[in-house]
Amino acid sequence: MPSLAKDGDIVIGGIFPVFNKQNHVNASFEKEPPEVTCKGFDMRAFRWTQVMIFAINEINSDITLLPNISLGYRIIDSCASPTNTLRAALTLLSEGNGDQYTAQCQSPISALIAESGSSQSLALAGTFGPFNLPLVSYFSTCACLSDKSKYPTFFRTIPSDYHQAKALAFLVKRFGWEWIGTLQSDNDYGRNGLSAFTTEVKKLGVCIAFTGTVLRTYPQSKILEVVEMIKMSTVRVILAFVPEGDLYPVMKEIVRQNITGIQWIASEAWITAARPSTPEIFTSFAGTIGFSVRKMAIPKLRNFLTNISPYSNPGAAYFGTFWETLVGCRPFHHPGTSSSSAVCRGDEVPDLTSVFFNVTQLRVSYNVYKAVYAIAHAIHELIFCNQSSPGEDCLNTSQISPKLVTAQLRKVKFVDEFGETVFFDSNGDLPPSYDIINWQMKHGEVQHVTVGHFSTSANAAYRLFIQEENIIWSTGNVVPKAVCSEVCPVGTRRAPIKGRPSCCFDCVPCADGTITNHSGALDCTPCPEEYWSNEGRSSCVLKYIEVLSFQDTLGIILTAMSLFGASLTLATTVIFLVFRHTPLVRANNAELSALLLLSLFLCFLCPLAFIAEPTAWSCMLRHTAFGVTFALCISCVLGKTLVVITAFRATLPGATKFGPVQQRIIVYSCSAVQVFICILWLSITPPYPQKRHNNRKIIVECNTGSDTAYYAVLGYIGFLAGICLVVAFLARKLPDNFNEAKFITFSMLVFCAVWITFIPAYVSSPGKYTVAVEIFAILSSAFGLLVCIFAPKCYIIIFHPEKNTKKHIMGKVPRSI
Repeated sequence: MPSLAKDGDIVIGGIFPVFNKQNHVNASFEKEPPEVTCKGFDMRAFRWTQVMIFAINEINSDITLLPNISLGYRIIDSCASPTNTLRAALTLLSEGNGDQYTAQCQSPISALIAESGSSQSLALAGTFGPFNLPLVSYFSTCACLSDKSKYPTFFRTIPSDYHQAKALAFLVKRFGWEWIGTLQSDNDYGRNGLSAFTTEVKKLGVCIAFTGTVLRTYPQSKILEVVEMIKMSTVRVILAFVPEGDLYPVMKEIVRQNITGIQWIASEAWITAARPSTPEIFTSFAGTIGFSVRKMAIPKLRNFLTNISPYSNPGAAYFGTFWETLVGCRPFHHPGTSSSSAVCRGDEVPDLTSVFFNVTQLRVSYNVYKAVYAIAHAIHELIFCNQSSPGEDCLNTSQISPKLVTAQLRKVKFVDEFGETVFFDSNGDLPPSYDIINWQMKHGEVQHVTVGHFSTSANAAYRLFIQEENIIWSTGNVVPKAVCSEVCPVGTRRAPIKGRPSCCFDCVPCADGTITNHSGALDCTPCPEEYWSNEGRSSCVLKYIEVLSFQDTLGIILTAMSLFGASLTLATTVIFLVFRHTPLVRANNAELSALLLLSLFLCFLCPLAFIAEPTAWSCMLRHTAFGVTFALCISCVLGKTLVVITAFRATLPGATKFGPVQQRIIVYSCSAVQVFICILWLSITPPYPQKRHNNRKIIVECNTGSDTAYYAVLGYIGFLAGICLVVAFLARKLPDNFNEAKFITFSMLVFCAVWITFIPAYVSSPGKYTVAVEIFAILSSAFGLLVCIFAPKCYIIIFHPEKNTKKHIMGKVPRSI
């Protein structure tokens, strides 16, 4: 295998993907397989090899770092393949170079700088870790390599993908991208990196629409499948966690099919790669944004690079292919060159404006530079140790072993000539520090413009700084939108769609009594008990209090009816007082009539206690006053009925006299029972005011306290009314001129009809109408008693005084023929 080599007191090995693809070989077991050949010369990887050589030469000329000790190197190509990487490592660790035998012993490899791909580094670390060979990678970022239990000798001068995944998640969250697509390479770098990113963004509510898998060795059919998936998807933002070599075939196909308008997010593996940074690729990848390791300028490197020539070192590996790529012709008889290119004349001058010679924005190259210096400082500490420390012996070059270098690398810490502190944490990683890169077209060239940075603070907190005004997106100056569903407006909530990711949802209005006062709400917030949602479901408003008040139309009507009934009762009382000496009034039992009119007057005034906002006293008053006054009223009617019956049976032998004493006993005893019930009611569970929340209103009403007591009061009134009705019905055949019993019967029928219909109406009426129904029942039954019992008498007294005589009342007036 071709290699770059220089012997020294201590030798450092290097493995780089100078060629990025291995030629396919049909291996058979019938003959020895041919030598592995690779294609796809990578100028960037070749520069990494030269940076390693430059750093070693710089150290060898330094009088303070490893003085009088020479560092050597052996560098070999890996073809970006894990199997070839292992083959290269075994070749480096052997004494020969694989092509020829040398009798002279070569210095053993003390440390290895390798590799760019995570899969290649995993193969090396897993194989050579048990042998304590220190591996320092410059571009392998897989977080899995931080596992010291599996890879104890692995170090790297680039941050782990654990931090890059967090940085990418911060970026996605910063710009509100919730619906994105992803591409991963079919290797450890892509799979582990994307897995870490997915874990981070799922915590932020971001959904992955699709995941495409690519690899540089995939056939064109698989590349087309991935591109077709991108075309058919609705996502406008795609993250590619893919090395540049694996992504490039997909990029070319996307450009060929003219797929534009997608905002690409790049991992550090391709965001600053030179090969895709062309105007042609830019047509579909304009505005690409991503993270890259911090850049550094190494001014002295430029002179070293410009002196690279196949003529100054004819036998050096890769120089011929480098020259052929740079100037377009192959040096005469130089190994590793293509036979199809024209032979150089020898006077060709390379284009010094090429990206290869730009040493002002070195990123991965600077990582290689730091890796060389980290190993050199570790070896320096072993050889030139602090002898004043007890128990610490210095070593000579022959005693330097990979195991000792590994142990010293864990402790190494130095400041390079550019002022950057280099050290490895407990996982063998560098602290995270990234530049945010944006692809922009300037002067006809794709520029990698730094628009921010990502790092950790002293307390290990992550910090993301972005100059948004300097970013040029795929959509121009407008930040691309990446949502599956638009943000739900205020007053609505997100409703998941069955079978779709959580970022895809419908917006449904909040239910009554719940609100959302911000857009994109997951759930609606219930309003407090005293509040209700407005029409737009955007804020809570105070519920209005529903109570039958004196200001309501219904309250005014019922109040007027109540006062009107009370006035009629007073008018009737006045009429009876004025005509108290007339036969009709005298025959109606003045004491019972007065009590009946008093109770009716109180019945008419009772509804006034039901109107207005209830209090503890008004609740107790309205129910007990209603019960007692009606019991008194019906007791008086019952007394009048018994008086009528006994009056006409008084002439019969043995008839019982029903005088004033008996009348009072009947009235007061019947009323006393109701008073007793009410006293028990108020003593045990009295009525009280309560607020009943019902959607948009608060119904303020009286709770009966005890339904049993309430219905006992109603039941007792009904019981008295029933007795009165039966007794009056039995007296229906009395002489026609004295029709008191008939009027009482009719009044009781009205009374019973009102209260029988009251029960279902009371139960089914909502809110304040429950109180209105109760008031209406009180007024109707009171009007029924007043009209049926007293209206005929008042009519005779006022309009037919000629009938207000004793003869007419006794029925002794002869009938006209």
